[in-house]
Amino acid sequence: MKKLKEILKNPVYYLIKLIGKCLPDNLSCNKFYLKILYRNKFKNKLDIEDPKTFNEKIQWLKLYDRNPEYTKMVDKYEVKKYVKNLIGEEYIIDTLGIYDTFDDIDFSKLPDKFVLKCTHDSGGVVVCKDKETIDVKKCRKKFKKLLRRNYFYNGREFPYKNVKPRIIVEPFMSDGINEDLLDYKFMCFNGKVKCSFVCSERRSEKGLAVDFFDNNWNHLPFERHYRNLGKEIKKPDNLEKMIALAEKLSKGTSFVRVDFYDINGNIYFGEMTFYPGSGLEEFNPEDWDYKLGELITIKRDDENEKDSIC
Repeated sequence: MKKLKEILKNPVYYLIKLIGKCLPDNLSCNKFYLKILYRNKFKNKLDIEDPKTFNEKIQWLKLYDRNPEYTKMVDKYEVKKYVKNLIGEEYIIDTLGIYDTFDDIDFSKLPDKFVLKCTHDSGGVVVCKDKETIDVKKCRKKFKKLLRRNYFYNGREFPYKNVKPRIIVEPFMSDGINEDLLDYKFMCFNGKVKCSFVCSERRSEKGLAVDFFDNNWNHLPFERHYRNLGKEIKKPDNLEKMIALAEKLSKGTSFVRVDFYDINGNIYFGEMTFYPGSGLEEFNPEDWDYKLGELITIKRDDENEKDSIC
């Protein structure tokens, strides 16, 4: 019933999603799908031939920047090896288990607190703070559904298409202060961090807050889809170190977001994301969509930009 209400609230959106699941993966079909997805979101035409905004250029990168290395960089298990080789093992959150199916998990061997997440998508997470109270039946239903999902078809995000669907279990991390860890996300343009943002209050009544900062920790005067927190966020002690690590991990990419946690003086890698919000989150004021868009350099290849037949 809940799902039906969501569909009835925005039937066009779900129709577009259905179309996306049916279309094959080739340039013409992907371009067509992203154009209707973008128009439904912003009520504007997507200019893929001459993109100017951040959101437009994210769509362009989906179509034309298809480096096979990106697949392991978005895989929440495989990326740990990638990060370990580049910056060291000390920044990696331990893996308690990696499973092909939910029923492979032996909960008796897990600690009282842990995190379950899918390796192949965004948002497929369950945080367990007390093993005795976890609803295993509900979790099984959730992850069985998620493991059947190919995240590529949602927004044509190429790196996710060939990630093997698995469940990874990690220890529950806490700084002993905040209910949810502050999540520091670094926006890397051509291997250089130009700004970052902090995610906070994910489980609050008001919902997620997102605040952008420059590299000197000055609060930037805009919102992107989510509210600002509305109060000061202390500069993390390891800001400069996290910026340096993000730049090392992002070297060779046109754009990627690199996430870290700063927990009681220790830095831990979170994930890498090539298409924040799938390039479908509005800026307020809108001119910041253009300002961040100017930072993405489009590397054109006329041969790669030729249409194939859908």
